Amino acid sequence: MMRKASGSQARPLRSTAERLIAGRALREKTSRTSQAHWQVPDARPDPLDILRESDQHRLPELLPIRYGRMAKTPFTFLRGAAAIMAADLARTPVSGLRVQAGGDCHIMNFGAFATPERNLIFDINDFDETLPAPWEWDLKRLAASVEVAARTADFKPKYREDAVRAAVQSYRERMAAYAPMAALEVWYQRIDFEQLVKRIPQLDEQRRTRKSIEKARRQSVPGHLFPALARQQHRVVRIKDDPPLIYHPTGQRKVAHHERVLHAMRGYRDSLAPAYRVLLDRYQLEDIAIKVVGVGSVGTFCAIALFMAADDDPLILQIKEASASVLEPYAGPSAFANHGERVVVGQRLMQSASDILLGWTAGIEPNRHFYLRQLRDMKIAMPIETAGHEDLEYFAEACGWALARAHARSGDPAMIAGYLGSREVFDDAIVEFAAAYADQTESDYARLLKAIKAGKIKTEDA
Repeated sequence: MMRKASGSQARPLRSTAERLIAGRALREKTSRTSQAHWQVPDARPDPLDILRESDQHRLPELLPIRYGRMAKTPFTFLRGAAAIMAADLARTPVSGLRVQAGGDCHIMNFGAFATPERNLIFDINDFDETLPAPWEWDLKRLAASVEVAARTADFKPKYREDAVRAAVQSYRERMAAYAPMAALEVWYQRIDFEQLVKRIPQLDEQRRTRKSIEKARRQSVPGHLFPALARQQHRVVRIKDDPPLIYHPTGQRKVAHHERVLHAMRGYRDSLAPAYRVLLDRYQLEDIAIKVVGVGSVGTFCAIALFMAADDDPLILQIKEASASVLEPYAGPSAFANHGERVVVGQRLMQSASDILLGWTAGIEPNRHFYLRQLRDMKIAMPIETAGHEDLEYFAEACGWALARAHARSGDPAMIAGYLGSREVFDDAIVEFAAAYADQTESDYARLLKAIKAGKIKTEDA
């Protein structure tokens, strides 16, 4: 018997066992061992040319900060080089199964944050590049980032391999656990952060993390951010300048900037569910300022907007520009005309809980798209720079789990699990890929440093 879900094309229903078998059959076309392959192709584009092309839609005055951050270590270079890796991943073998991919799933784009119910969960937290694409691309970027981070920390080869393997094995085993679940049950899954903390191998790190949790809880309301980001005098509220990272445009740019944000806010409100529009309408826009964030995002338009419902009731939203995903040339165009909507829909597909004020809008100028969210909501990130090898291994395992849960929501977990299998064949392949791509990253990073030394690329520390 065939059934049809509302609005979807009818298809024959298959059992979990049948889907597992179908996934295993995909190995005939693309073996698991072939996933280890990375060799520099003869026609590989110059990685610096790819970066320069991505600079075209960025604010030119912020590019020196972007390259200054990328130039610090091979790991910071990898973080800012999503476009380079996307081009490289497009040349690697894939099983043919697709999911809603994150597009930039390096290890620093995972962390803890609060749900609307104020519970702490662990999940992916960056979706600027999200797009339907092969699931392998996200996992390979995660694995490569673990290897590069471990090299940057000068860990021994065994510890590097253990951390990468922890991420891949966790992904494989969690996908197998999601395979027999009902579709709705998969969507109910979330990773409780406090349960993860109990599994941290080092007691000192457990204690530090618990202190971070308590600090995040204290800082979870906009009222905590308000004194650090804004000043209030005679009922006039303004965001504090902290150049070059937070600043107000001047002159005509200030007027044009304000008009753009007011225009964008109208569209943003319409993107929210009616109940959340009522909440937003309680606030009045007081000020806006440019804000520099991250590594890969530096140079793209990003601003913070300060709203007040009363003298002691602030709301701070982050406005980020959304352009085409770095995956688009290789995975196909987005189904959404507005890339802000692409980001928001992708985030809601992949995250187990998202900000209630997450929404999108368009700018006055053609083809300028944005998404908005609360600036900070109890976020806790892994201190990669100070982590020991056991901490990194534990964190990588959690990232693999989170990625599997995200992919299982939009993909077919049984087919992916069938392809992966129950043994370590696939794990071994990705460990090999991660090491090879880390070599590539170090080579590309050296090219960047050479260009900076030659004066071809300007940098600024900030």
